[in-house]
Amino acid sequence: MNTFFSFFQRKFSQFHSPAKSGINRFKALFGKMGQINLRGFSKNPFFYFGFMSFVLFGLLSFGSGSLAGSNYVASDGVLINQFFKDANMAQNDNLFFSQQGALELETPDLKIAGNFLAAVPTTSILTTQTLGNIFGGSDIIRKEIVDYTVLPGDTMDSLSVQFQISKQTIAWANDISENAALKTGQTLVILPVSGIIHIVKSGDTIDQIAKTYKVNADGIITFNELGDGKIFIGDSLIIENGQMPKKAASPLPVQIALPNSFFIFPVLKGLVTQGLHYFNAIDVANSCGTPIYAAASGIVQRAVSDGGWHSGEGNHITILHSNGTVTYYGHLETLFVKSGDRVNMGDRIGSMGHTGKATGCHVHFQVIGAQNPLSKFTVGTTINVNK
Repeated sequence: MNTFFSFFQRKFSQFHSPAKSGINRFKALFGKMGQINLRGFSKNPFFYFGFMSFVLFGLLSFGSGSLAGSNYVASDGVLINQFFKDANMAQNDNLFFSQQGALELETPDLKIAGNFLAAVPTTSILTTQTLGNIFGGSDIIRKEIVDYTVLPGDTMDSLSVQFQISKQTIAWANDISENAALKTGQTLVILPVSGIIHIVKSGDTIDQIAKTYKVNADGIITFNELGDGKIFIGDSLIIENGQMPKKAASPLPVQIALPNSFFIFPVLKGLVTQGLHYFNAIDVANSCGTPIYAAASGIVQRAVSDGGWHSGEGNHITILHSNGTVTYYGHLETLFVKSGDRVNMGDRIGSMGHTGKATGCHVHFQVIGAQNPLSKFTVGTTINVNK
């Protein structure tokens, strides 16, 4: 053992001798331990592979600490990389979200780019739900009723397959035969699921409706998002998997004849952007903030400003009138009334907006139980009450 240490002590002192330098020192220390031929070794490709691997390993070890140190904690306690802080991307609502819904960002990946080691941001963090939607379909059920314009070649059978609902459902919702010949340009009401659409009439209750269509009452409340279980005249309820009784009256309300003076226009000026569609509705567009008026006197049934019930229409108001008819005002920006308020014809009840699934500022004006006073206007017509 003493001989072994004496050897290395002697060689170590030779290596640090001022008379030797560079390659000579290297040889002095290891010359007798294999007589390495450095010139030949340097021509071996494995030499460069090993050397570069050693360098990269060192850079990765050093860089990981600096990258981790570049992270900071935002005011809300979320850990964010300096890369995103500098780019002001941390404020982007469409940034990466974890399965728990909290914002999470990863340390950028490292990639060799030419002669440099570059940091590349990760593309995204996908949730299991997102992956499932991409690769395995989605369990999310559409709950909105849509209007469909018949195209050449469409049949009841093809639409049943396309929308994955029964032919009976299409027939019941549009009061036509299951074997009806469809016409190009014809508008059909398409439910999100197989079943029945029921327009609430005076005296209807959830239990009575459930019994009529042989479904569970809780299912009606859940599907239609009726948290409080209350229903009002004119409400459109989707009865999932409901069965039409053999001797039942139509689930759609009958339109009563009214004098032309019963309703006024809900908006003084606007462009008709969609003709009659579900259910007995007309769309009129103008700038957001345009006043919306009560078409007739009555009592406010619903004044929804939080999406809530049938959120596809966004903020909306329904008014029950003295003759049992109901008017509906959808996609509003602001509401000036609340449920239970009594309003007079011409009272300003809200302002036009694009809430819900609207593609632009307009009012979805619907009349339940009577003819829509705007139905006489064709698409593209400009309404101007002051002229």
